[in-house]
Amino acid sequence: MLTELPESGFNLARVFTTIAAAVPDQEVLVQGERRYTYEALADEVDALARFLAARGLGCTTERSQLGGHESGQDHLALYLYNCPEYLLGMLASFRSRVAPININYRYVAEELAYVLRDSRSKVLVFASSFAAVVAQVRDHLPDLEVLVQVPDGLDGEPPADLLPGAMWYADALAEGRAADIALPEPAGDDLYIVYTGGTTGMPKGVLWRQDDMFVTSMGGTPFGSNEPYTSYDQLVDAAVTAGGGMRLMMALPFMHGAAQWSTFHIMTGGGSIVLAENPRAFDAPAVLATASRERCVSLPVVGDAMVRPIIKALEQGEFDLSGLAAINNGAAPLSAAVRDRLLELLPHIMVMDAAGASETGLQMSSLTMKGMDAEAGTFTPVASTVVVDDTKSRVVAPGGDHGESGSGWLAQRKRAPLGYLGDAVKTAEAFPTIGGERFAVPGDRAEILPDGRIHLLGRESVTINSGGEKIFAEEVEGAVGAHPAVLDVLVVGRPSEKWGAEPVAVVSLDETAGEISDEALLAVASERIARYKLPKAFIRVPHVQRSPSGKADYAWARAQLG
Repeated sequence: MLTELPESGFNLARVFTTIAAAVPDQEVLVQGERRYTYEALADEVDALARFLAARGLGCTTERSQLGGHESGQDHLALYLYNCPEYLLGMLASFRSRVAPININYRYVAEELAYVLRDSRSKVLVFASSFAAVVAQVRDHLPDLEVLVQVPDGLDGEPPADLLPGAMWYADALAEGRAADIALPEPAGDDLYIVYTGGTTGMPKGVLWRQDDMFVTSMGGTPFGSNEPYTSYDQLVDAAVTAGGGMRLMMALPFMHGAAQWSTFHIMTGGGSIVLAENPRAFDAPAVLATASRERCVSLPVVGDAMVRPIIKALEQGEFDLSGLAAINNGAAPLSAAVRDRLLELLPHIMVMDAAGASETGLQMSSLTMKGMDAEAGTFTPVASTVVVDDTKSRVVAPGGDHGESGSGWLAQRKRAPLGYLGDAVKTAEAFPTIGGERFAVPGDRAEILPDGRIHLLGRESVTINSGGEKIFAEEVEGAVGAHPAVLDVLVVGRPSEKWGAEPVAVVSLDETAGEISDEALLAVASERIARYKLPKAFIRVPHVQRSPSGKADYAWARAQLG
């Protein structure tokens, strides 16, 4: 057992193998009838890692010889719905010093080809459901060397054929088990890469040192503390004393960074992750039934888009969720009306909101229980979360300096990403050096309040400049979403002769609520935001499109303007 950390810090492969050795018989992963103990999962991870190493894949250039936007490791792309093979692929990549790449499973051929080309992935692990899309792009990707196909048929579906030139996942495992090869020793400098969702631009690969990502967002800092673990022995103690750890109902897709972070948080404590049996669509009643059956303590969600169906399921069915302690929300805000109704139906739970980004990790949080007043968009930051001024040259003090405003850019200091893969220019823009220290400043506007809390205003790239006033789309969405008939809403700007730009709301409404006028929507919103921020028009749609992780798709929303 390591009693002192190497100079490079924690690496994610060693984190997992350490916990697996400490609690081998505890359950770590469940999907329907498929149930893995830590020992069984570690055995399969080892086999897949040996398969990759035997193919000559791993680390080719050490971190010390590279720039912040460069990778010296081979890359493995994961193009899967939630399944055990996703987590196995990640862990095996870390163990063989290959860097895994998350692929949005909604991507069509052109989008898939872009990320595979941008990441220069040499291995693609893909679900049989996506074989036809893979067939369209593989001949145009000279870096792609290995195709591994994962069966993913649901009950009643005929078995899929193997894509010519690919190999079945089970055969890759068999090849790895037969390989007589020593695995390399991973390092804390090895990469954790997460591709952004691309909702406000082309997806970008964010390069993190594994030690930095683990400490900031993946369980390397005990819950409620600002002091990270300092040894692997401490991880063992925490996992063993947890007595089985927490059970988390993972309804978010693994392709979303927050889902990966939550998963490692749970594994660091020796807990288990439960996956929906049908991961192709969010089925709220099925998710609640599974959470009840598996006695899950925590359920991560993404905003109103996920919580409204949960509320509907709770209103229409009976679920024993007495063991559920927390619903953890991130990536999209919960409107006040949705939060209040959820707490009426589940009065014993906590709603924990977290804010962060692929470029910053987890930055701040807030907690609400029934009977508490929640200030929308206001969070308690971790010690490394700050606001920097508009010029990105200094840290803003709470409430501002000398009577100035405390607003600026939300930022992360100390442990920040190295850069964007292959893009030195955007790396310099998003990860500036301030006072000799590297910061991450991905583009969110925020205000630090006199008491040290931070009010998150919104992403600059979707801010609407109307008559010289900045209107933050997320703030308007929260105000419109307060109307009980609003199922979902996105706000975008359109050209205006008078104001330059003006906000327009794209909304989906509950059909059972009857006819809802624009005036009724405006009346509710006007109770929460200033008049100049109110939408100048409402465009009604049957369904507001979002990414599979629940994030806003502003490009789609703009297309609805005609």
